[in-house]
This record gives sequence, structure tokens and C-alpha cells, in this order.
Amino acid sequence: MLAIENIPIENPVALAPMAGVTDTVFRSIARQMGAGVVVTEMVSSRGLLYGSERTKELLRHSETERPLGIQIFGSEPDEMARAARVIAPWQPDFIDINMGCPTPKIVKNGDGAALMLDPDKAARIVGAVADNSPCPVTVKMRRGWDEYSPSAVDLAPLLVEAGAQSLTIHGRYREQFYRGKADWGCIAAVKQAVSVSVWGNGDVDSPTAAQKLMDTTDCDGIMVGRAALGNPWIFRRINHYLKHGVLIPEPSPQERAKVAIEHLKGVIDLKGEYLGVRSMRPQLAWYTKGFPQAAHLRQELNQAVSLAAVKALLCRSLEMANS
Repeated sequence: MLAIENIPIENPVALAPMAGVTDTVFRSIARQMGAGVVVTEMVSSRGLLYGSERTKELLRHSETERPLGIQIFGSEPDEMARAARVIAPWQPDFIDINMGCPTPKIVKNGDGAALMLDPDKAARIVGAVADNSPCPVTVKMRRGWDEYSPSAVDLAPLLVEAGAQSLTIHGRYREQFYRGKADWGCIAAVKQAVSVSVWGNGDVDSPTAAQKLMDTTDCDGIMVGRAALGNPWIFRRINHYLKHGVLIPEPSPQERAKVAIEHLKGVIDLKGEYLGVRSMRPQLAWYTKGFPQAAHLRQELNQAVSLAAVKALLCRSLEMANS
């Protein structure tokens, strides 16, 4: 069975950490839909040390999400070590270190993908977190910063030697953000370079793509990010295809609407109706992709301010689909 150190994972398909998306509600849905492991939104090491309320909110989770990783970011080994100790009471199954986020506000401080520019510091951070963590430590990184900088293949052995128990590789350079095609060759090269489990990430948008990534790279698992937006069924469909080689149908509009409402109710339970409905607007747009007059529906959902209003809009759209 696939495992991260001594933590068994029931299947090789994981939900990637995504800021503003992978909160406790979405992670629970992903697990119900077949994700073998889930990871929190990235959490600031500095925010942890200062006791930020927003940071504490990011750590909220339920037992149904396990195995659960908490992802942290930062660029100072001492701060990251102390953050690992602060996290301990939340009892994550593993701590994941973010070395892949490409956003300017993150990399300008030397965090995220910027750590790949300094392999020595990256390794010291992994070592510091591993020495202070009660659970395994993993790393998610990119192919590299750009083609002229140290690559994931260069960093991987250093990070494993420092204490990383598993690696996830997104097959794009930082400068690409999410543009262009992910290079799976670098994932295969990392798999050859280290003895720990390696997860492939990038352009897995279907069960057939998942199978192709595993066949091409010999990676141990797949991490799905953007393709899961409004589409948590992708985990169930990938798992079935990997096991049986058969594509099960996409969810019907009725099922998509049903899960969207369940998702919204969960967020409202956490945040209240006012904030919950507003924070769910982007996700409602993803859930309703392909619905009749989807562009107009999204505009209306962006104006909705209550659960009842969202339900009414979705019911109307489903009636149109059936007429």
C-alpha cells in the first residue's frame, strides 16, 4: 500500500493545496469522492507564530479528512521550525512545505517557489522542520524557477537527505505560472533520483491523463489541483479508471447542483450566510460549468446573497436543462 512514512494512503490520488479553495468543507467532499489524501491551503509560518486568527481558521479540519497534511510556507529555517511545533496540537498526519507557489506576493519575500533558487536554504528549512515535527515532512515544488536555475532533480536528493519523506513535483517552471504544458519528464527524473514516494502534478484533468502520467513517470501518486474545482468527482473517476480501465460517466447536472448546495451549506455553517454565499461564488461558477446559459447563470449567482436564492437559480437552470 502507498504510504508516507508510516501513514497508509488508500489510493494514489491526492487533492492539491489551493489557496482560497481547499478549506475543510472542500477537503471533506474530496475525501468522500475518493481522494486518498488531502492538504490544507498554505499557511504562513509567521502567521502561526503570531497567532493570527485567519491562520487558525486555515487549520480547521475534521477527522473525516484524514490522512491530512498541513502545508506551511516561509523562508527562515528557525521560523519554520517553530511553526512546526505550533502546528503539533492540530495533529496533522504530515507537514508539507510549500516550495512551489508562484504568486508575486509570496515569492517577493523569498517564500514558495523562490526557495528553489537557494538549494542550501531549502534543505536547511526541510531539516529544521523535520527536526521539530512530530509527523513526517513532505515538500511540494515545481520543475524549477526557470530553465537556468536549479531544477527539481537537483533539489530532490538534498531535500530527502535533509528529512523529506515524500515529494510532489509540479511540472512547470515558476515563470510559467499555470501556462503552457507541464513537463512530466522532470517528474520521471525525480522519481529516478530519490527513494521516497514521488507524486506527479500538472495537467491531470481526466482519468486518462492520470493513467498516462503514472505510466510516463512511474510516479507513486497523482496530485490533482485545478481540475477538481467544481469537480470533486474527478477523484472517484480517476480511481475507477486506474483500477478497472473503464471510464465512469461524468456527474449529471442534478448531481452537480446537489453537491454544490451541500458544499455551500457547509461553508455557511462555518462562516454564516452573508460571508458563506459570497465566498462560494467562484466555486458555484465552477460547479455550474456547462449548465444551460452558464454565463448568464454565473452572473446571477454572483449577485445571490442567500442560500435560498442560490437554490432557486440552480433549480431554474435544471428545469431549463430538462425542458
